Amino acid sequence: MPDKQFWENNYFTGQTGWDMGVTSPPLKDYIDQLTDKELHILIPGAGNSYEASYLLQKGFEHITVLDIAPTAVKRLREKSKDSSGRLRVIEGDFFNHNGKYDLILEQTFFCALEPERREEYARHVHNLLKPGGKLAGV
Repeated sequence: MPDKQFWENNYFTGQTGWDMGVTSPPLKDYIDQLTDKELHILIPGAGNSYEASYLLQKGFEHITVLDIAPTAVKRLREKSKDSSGRLRVIEGDFFNHNGKYDLILEQTFFCALEPERREEYARHVHNLLKPGGKLAGV
């Protein structure tokens, strides 16, 4: 079962073979359709979060990224220093995170979970989304 140390080791050693190095094309296409720049957006398991960078570039105002790996979080904080408060970077476990969001964007977060936690994931996503909120993921 992957845990915090597993993910930290991967980011610390650069063993991130799943990292495309760019915003995922399906998520980029989805983001390009969004017109409300005031949406409150969560990106769980953010990793290098190219999606957050793209959202900032497109003018979105309320982006929260969450990751359990301290190295990933440190890098995200360094990259986002100039985000003028539009990007909030949190080190933490998704299942312990609280908040209310209009949109949850995820790039392979669901598939990285142990299958036995996927129902818990669905319930937690439901709790994090505002009424009418959406989940978009790859």
